[in-house]
Amino acid sequence: MTEQMYRVALASRPTGAPEAANFSYENAPIPTPGDGEVLVRVHYMSLDPYMRGRMDDAKSYAAPVPIGGTMEAGGVGEVLASNSPHFAPGDFAFGMFGWTTHGVQPANMLRKIDPTQMPITTALGVLGMPGFTGWYGLTELGRPKAGETLVVAAATGPVGSMVGQVARLAGLRTVGIAGGADKCRLATETFGFDACLDHRAYPDAKSLRADLREACPDGVDIYFENVGGKVLEAVMPVMNPHGRIPICGMISWYNAGGLGAGARDAGLTAPGLWRNILVNFLSVNGFIISNHFDRYPAFLTEVAPKVASGELRYIEDIAEGLENAPTAFMSMLGGGNMGKQIVKVI
Repeated sequence: MTEQMYRVALASRPTGAPEAANFSYENAPIPTPGDGEVLVRVHYMSLDPYMRGRMDDAKSYAAPVPIGGTMEAGGVGEVLASNSPHFAPGDFAFGMFGWTTHGVQPANMLRKIDPTQMPITTALGVLGMPGFTGWYGLTELGRPKAGETLVVAAATGPVGSMVGQVARLAGLRTVGIAGGADKCRLATETFGFDACLDHRAYPDAKSLRADLREACPDGVDIYFENVGGKVLEAVMPVMNPHGRIPICGMISWYNAGGLGAGARDAGLTAPGLWRNILVNFLSVNGFIISNHFDRYPAFLTEVAPKVASGELRYIEDIAEGLENAPTAFMSMLGGGNMGKQIVKVI
């Protein structure tokens, strides 16, 4: 094909927070699919916190993006050409195409999307990896029981809002932590949290902890960990015996690289943290959701009807244009998004 595609590549590795200079916007010929492959024109792509880790050349559960490589992302779009009997031109598919207008993937790495059932953007958020992360972490590792208390930070994001809503439907008291008064109102008025604390209103973990104790008068049974930092330091002393802590992320430390300087400066010393876990008999489980996609069909069976009926709500923050993906990504890492951050590519 002679037409051009466009992509965002990793130009350099960031030191601290990413900057515009770490990205490059490039064009190339649209690729031709090989045997068993499918060419997709990407309509929407997802922006997620894990992408910051892919920008570092550090040992992790997945390889970093190479310098000059296309930034990694899940996307959803229309099939233009197919060498697979499972996809035909005009179908819609989800795949890991990256920050790009067009992508080729093996058919067995794609998931067919029915645009007549739900908006295709839901495959990137509430019914995609983020929503699945929240559902799996809570139900499988959090083991919620009616009458318990749950705390989750980034409460209005696609993971936190799923966690809070599933917990509420299971009969738990749900307390969210979010950045800003507007997000706290969204947490309580749209997602149904019983209470929400604005972490930006507290100078330190000690002051946040004081109000957290008031919001959780019976203590905390489940802390869904996706932030780390000040929130983790505030929550740990409020955990009840036999509490559960599913861990899917630590966005507050990502820009510092690895665990971040904040992990050493926040009072979370290994002896203190370990003692808290020991004497309270806490279950702490880290998980990477890509290792658990055997549970994805069960997630869709349970959650998709509730999303379709409006029983489970979602918010999407859609940036326009692939060229604006870096700006939207950098803003998201600082909490600038309202809901699931998506980029409309075309």
